Amino acid sequence: MRFSTSVIALLLAMPAAAQEAVQPEDTFSIVEVESVEAKDFMIAAANPLAAEAGYDVLASGGTAADALVAVQMMLNLVEPQSSGIGGGAFLVYWDQESGKLTTLDGRETAPKSATPEYWYGEDGKPVGWWDAVKGGRSVGVPGTLALLDAAHQRWGKQAWADTIQPAMRLAEKGFEVSPRLAASIKGASERGLADFDAARAYFFDEDGAPLAEGSTLRNPAFAETLNLIATQGPKVFYEGIIAEDIVAAVKTKTNPGDLTRDDLSDYAVIERAPVCAPYRTYEVCGMGPPSSGALTVGQILMLLEHFDIPGLSPANGREIEARHLFAEAAKLAYADRALYMADSDFVRVPTRGLLDPAYMTSRAQLIDPDGVMELGTAGNPPWRDAALRSPDTDPERPGTSHVVIRDSFGNAASLTTTIETGFGSRVMVRGFLLNNELTDFSRAPAKNGRPIANRVEGGKRPRSSMAPTIVMKDGAPYLLIGSPGGSRIINYVAESIIGILDWEMDPATAFSMPHITNRNGSTDVETGGEAYAAALEALGHEVKIRDLNSGLHGILIKDGKLIGAADPRREGKAMGR
Repeated sequence: MRFSTSVIALLLAMPAAAQEAVQPEDTFSIVEVESVEAKDFMIAAANPLAAEAGYDVLASGGTAADALVAVQMMLNLVEPQSSGIGGGAFLVYWDQESGKLTTLDGRETAPKSATPEYWYGEDGKPVGWWDAVKGGRSVGVPGTLALLDAAHQRWGKQAWADTIQPAMRLAEKGFEVSPRLAASIKGASERGLADFDAARAYFFDEDGAPLAEGSTLRNPAFAETLNLIATQGPKVFYEGIIAEDIVAAVKTKTNPGDLTRDDLSDYAVIERAPVCAPYRTYEVCGMGPPSSGALTVGQILMLLEHFDIPGLSPANGREIEARHLFAEAAKLAYADRALYMADSDFVRVPTRGLLDPAYMTSRAQLIDPDGVMELGTAGNPPWRDAALRSPDTDPERPGTSHVVIRDSFGNAASLTTTIETGFGSRVMVRGFLLNNELTDFSRAPAKNGRPIANRVEGGKRPRSSMAPTIVMKDGAPYLLIGSPGGSRIINYVAESIIGILDWEMDPATAFSMPHITNRNGSTDVETGGEAYAAALEALGHEVKIRDLNSGLHGILIKDGKLIGAADPRREGKAMGR
């Protein structure tokens, strides 16, 4: 099923009551997309200018690691609301020469001085989420630039400075504000973006109005920042003048933060073992803790493997049965996520046990093909260590981007990158926004006398739902995929994997399916999928209609072809040669 013109109208006319209050941007249009085919290399990213920057690097003989630098710097410029060097990222990378899959953790960290009571207000209670977002206190130590540097040093071929030049030149010259960026600025104008001087000066005109679509936007401050990074390397960001300015910017009048020069200089990217879940004839691999993405996507798929999902396809007229099973599997997986998953450097996460086949079989027996569980409860996986914990059910807010690249050498990259909610903390320094990633921690450190795994601690990395994924088949990459979307990323990625692997859809068709998600609560149906809602309600689901604004990007490597697509809900682009 693809979106029709009538669905576009519904999305554009959707009343505010039907939308999630914290959505950083609403779907501003739905376009018909088709998969792009290539043989040599391919890239898909969230903005055409970013995709083109990466394409040029690949066409000139660069690797996926080279292209990642060019793409991320350009995204920081043209899609600043979603990601940038002021945020963090996770990377799953396949190195063709060594035949090795590697994951790099560039997640932000809490200041060393942070305590579990970090988010308590003067009344001794956790502050509200929006109250926490705005200002320097929500800013974690950025990790994206360090991750790009680590990847480039290991797998890059082109000069570091050369990969940065396209974004630097465009920042000086200026670019047209895209429809999506204009809509995002307008939406954020009601959520404190104009309360901060630097952000107001950049994103609003002289009369205080949000920048309009088609406006020319120059960013000489970011160009200067990029020039420093190009000539001096990331050290200037973590130890030099940029670090000094970040620390000063975090000391805002609104919610001043505790970030120090030592916090920045001590930041380190961590190489972690990929987390891979077996699914039929595939291995679905991604980022482990502090990301919950690979574990939770893996659990959903392993639970569904106990059912005939390929036979419950739209082509067979049985999609509702599959969607019901998906929602029930997601409830169980999100229940385990809430209790067990956090930064494994601070909390013992039973990673192996959560994907244990026998454990997954026992959990799958809780799913009734003809009935609905009200809520999933966490299970008892082998090797667990959470008997005295309470679950963290605070949802992450969607403000992220995803990039997939397959280069001409056979290397492959799946990168999810974020500043957390749209426009992050609203604090802007040297032409880029700083993240509000510390709001991804539980604001309450304990519940019912039991500690929460995802509580704040000094130097800790907050739990994430980012799910950069590389699906392996016969020991080689078969599908590169990922999405923004806050805590619904897991749903978006898992359902698209099912569409591509089980229902044999090309990426564009899979990405165009109306979303149906569950985070261990209501079953949320994307606007335009009301027929699904009625059928699921008949089965007993509590259904809510929502604007589910994913940003899926994927590349399928099949029969000697690269088949890529970008999500129709945003303005991304897939390109290849």
